[in-house]
Amino acid sequence: MASDKAQYVVALIAEFAAHYGLTTMQAAAYLSKYKALELYDRQYGYLHTQSFSSNVHDLAAYCRRMGGTL
Repeated sequence: MASDKAQYVVALIAEFAAHYGLTTMQAAAYLSKYKALELYDRQYGYLHTQSFSSNVHDLAAYCRRMGGTL
């Protein structure tokens, strides 16, 4: 299970990076800074059942609520 979760998070970070024109490292740092990866870890059971597009949108909205600007 942990391996599936890690693989999904890596893919989600890559999708987020592509959507916002960031490198994977920049996207991971941004999502970490605004606690989106912590949210994803807590809510994985639900979030992994949603589309990547929906998750990218939701994580970006969460980051904005936490002070992010993307």
